[in-house]
Amino acid sequence: MRPALPQWSGTLAAKAAAFITVMCCALAALLGVLVHVQVTNQTVGQARDQALQRLTQAAERYEAGDALKRGGGVDPPGLPPPLRNLAVSGDRGTMVADFEGRPTMWAAGPADGDRALAVAVDYSQQARTIAGLDRAILWSSGLAIGATLLVGAFAVTRVTRRLHTTALVARRISAGDLDARVNDPRTDPRTKAPARPQDEVAAVAAALDSMASSLQGKLLAEQRFTADVAHELRTPLTGLHAAAELLPPGRPTELVRDRVAALRTLTEDLLEISRLDTGRERLELDTEQLGPLAERVVRGAGSDTEVRVVRDVAVETDRRRLERVLGNLVANAHKHGRGPVVVTVDGPVVTVRDHGDGFPEYLVVHGPQRFRTEGGAKGHGLGLTIALGQAEVLGARLEFANAADGGAVATLRVPTE
Repeated sequence: MRPALPQWSGTLAAKAAAFITVMCCALAALLGVLVHVQVTNQTVGQARDQALQRLTQAAERYEAGDALKRGGGVDPPGLPPPLRNLAVSGDRGTMVADFEGRPTMWAAGPADGDRALAVAVDYSQQARTIAGLDRAILWSSGLAIGATLLVGAFAVTRVTRRLHTTALVARRISAGDLDARVNDPRTDPRTKAPARPQDEVAAVAAALDSMASSLQGKLLAEQRFTADVAHELRTPLTGLHAAAELLPPGRPTELVRDRVAALRTLTEDLLEISRLDTGRERLELDTEQLGPLAERVVRGAGSDTEVRVVRDVAVETDRRRLERVLGNLVANAHKHGRGPVVVTVDGPVVTVRDHGDGFPEYLVVHGPQRFRTEGGAKGHGLGLTIALGQAEVLGARLEFANAADGGAVATLRVPTE
């Protein structure tokens, strides 16, 4: 089963969208503030100049004893107290305040005595202009942010989609599918246009494809070498076995025959591994009871192994391959562990446990590796490799672990459907 890919690409898109949103909001706020301040200063400045001009005219009429025009007077009602205090102290100034429900620009200056001469200019139009400008800034900023988000999301989604495809291909390769390739259009010289140069994602995809091709070539060369060596050894081993059978009885003859038999077993194991590597194995399915099948394997091994059937179940499987898996697990438990060795059948789950020193750490983490042993163990590391390969052909899952109280535990989960 292909491992599921976590949704990291959605997280990257969300981070990119958040970054774009923050930057757009910051830029829109900065531009909005600059425009608001500039226009407000200009509008207020014009209204202030107009109010001060009318205050000058009112002061001239007041000094000449003429009647003041509408909107001007001495200490008129509605004059803001801070502005009146400023005028009484001898200075001139302006101030915006509400008067009779409307925004008004006041201008005031000193008059005779402790009084202030002031004029009021309607500021409603300027206030509406500034308010309209603020609304326009908000709407245009919102539209700009939305448009930028759409364009940014489109661009980021294209990148994350390509990264997502590359990650899926990498996971397929790690799962054993060495034919998987990204085939990014930017990395294919037949489709790459001059206007679309390679980017970083295309470089990663090209590196992954190159790595997969190199890895596939090396593995195929290794498989061919293993198969060729095993095939070439069969003929001389057959002759050597026949010659050993003609030797006179005795201890030297027994040693020669034992070594020849071990070499023939190794050769057959190598041939089986080469067939598993090339994927040429085909299943011959039949319905089997796991309990009796485990008992047959133990009897055939001729070893002192206890079989416990907690719950028997019938499964559709390849009997020969399943017996090969269980036989290798039992043989490995007796060869590298210590008794008692117990085979437990609990439904479609079969466990083989010994009470030795347990599996090496590398085997528990990475699985069995051919021709690798540790701790002075004898063997070539092929038995468990074959068991794992045959289990994959069966569609079963074989796991290796160490028991908490000591000993190695191999767990085979046989598919029931």
